[in-house]
Amino acid sequence: MSTDAAALRPAYPLAPPGPPVRLRHDPITGERYYSPAFARAEWEHMWTRIWHIGGLMAELEEPGDYVVHDFLRESVIIVRQPDGAIKAFHNACRHRGNQLVQGQAGSVPHGFACPYHGWRYGLDGLVRQAQDPENFARGNPCGKVGLKEIPCASWGGFAWYSMDPAAPALADYLAPIPALLASRGIEQMTRVLWTTTRVNTNWKFAPDNFNESYHLPTVHPQMQQIVDEDYRNTVFEMHPAGHNRMIEQGQPSLRATHPNEVEPAWEDMLRAWDLDPADFAGRSRDGRLALQRQKRRLGPARGHAHFASLHDDELTDYFHHTLFPNVTLTATCDGLHLYRTEPDPRDPEWCTFDYWYFVPPVAGRHEVQTIFGARPFAPAAHETFTYGQGAGSAHPLGNFLDQDLAVAVSQQNGFHSRGYQDAYLSDQEDRIRRFHEVLNDYLEGRR
Repeated sequence: MSTDAAALRPAYPLAPPGPPVRLRHDPITGERYYSPAFARAEWEHMWTRIWHIGGLMAELEEPGDYVVHDFLRESVIIVRQPDGAIKAFHNACRHRGNQLVQGQAGSVPHGFACPYHGWRYGLDGLVRQAQDPENFARGNPCGKVGLKEIPCASWGGFAWYSMDPAAPALADYLAPIPALLASRGIEQMTRVLWTTTRVNTNWKFAPDNFNESYHLPTVHPQMQQIVDEDYRNTVFEMHPAGHNRMIEQGQPSLRATHPNEVEPAWEDMLRAWDLDPADFAGRSRDGRLALQRQKRRLGPARGHAHFASLHDDELTDYFHHTLFPNVTLTATCDGLHLYRTEPDPRDPEWCTFDYWYFVPPVAGRHEVQTIFGARPFAPAAHETFTYGQGAGSAHPLGNFLDQDLAVAVSQQNGFHSRGYQDAYLSDQEDRIRRFHEVLNDYLEGRR
């Protein structure tokens, strides 16, 4: 026991100290979720100023490799440069606006060519060749005219961009999230699940939903076997830039059907690490610390080298990071779940919901368990669905995403009711109010 105890790492990364965030209690009214005018204000004052994930750095290995991110009616290209840097450009030819490329990714080692009139651009965005260059009264565009470049940077294995030329540095915008996730090694992970689902709800359902655990007992009762959603045992944080963190303990909830007994999902987790569920009869929650010790002891021999960089609580607990405005990163010892919603370009009552699942390298691993069953340990192909018309779940706890989306569609209808005027929130849901107040700060010019 002394050797195991010496290897324990009881702390996890803490948020930097700072003044407490004070809420104004701005009302959260229904029209925020369906008004075209409100959606236009979001575009003009918020979406064009924040940082977006454009793609994965793993898709940009060689000069000329590019990814395309379409957002509302805008399209952005991120491309690897010959010197190894990445640059981002609006995907619009400077001649007459035609999109240079369509689709999500590709490679153009010699630059881009407009399919309309043949203008050719170098990887640096400058025009290299144009038809009849002598026939321009303003002068030959070659070497003079270029694609409109916008800020671009990387973090966490993601390529980010902002449409705001005066955007703050990405590190400043994301703080303190990179520091809180520093032990995870996200850059070395592989995306083994990549899905996009079209849903009849406003994009804000996801930050609302993932900024609280109050809904778990009702919407995800099966999760009570392994997740303690009790707010008294949960860490809630709100950070100055508008990002948040919530940490839930990985143990049976006292709201579970038999909270002190080992139920099937918890039994499976204990057995997976050679713990006898019978040893925890009548005291199932003691299994959390036992799992931490066992993962610390057995992890290296099982190929889980990444456990060495994780702290004890990170071996069992669920760390939810909501990045303003529309990205959630949920970190566990097994991997990273990314959730992202983006608005529909024509109807604010529709959105797309992205779910990506990343896993770290594990020696000898050939497949990974996901909500859709076993998948190869390899970069995933893109799968697209419309809510209600997609893959069934093969996860032992069911498709928890489907449960969230069902509620989102119903809630979207409720926002139109005269019976709804503002959210009556519990204290543990303060991060929802905070999200909407930061959004208001953007819309009203305070950010």
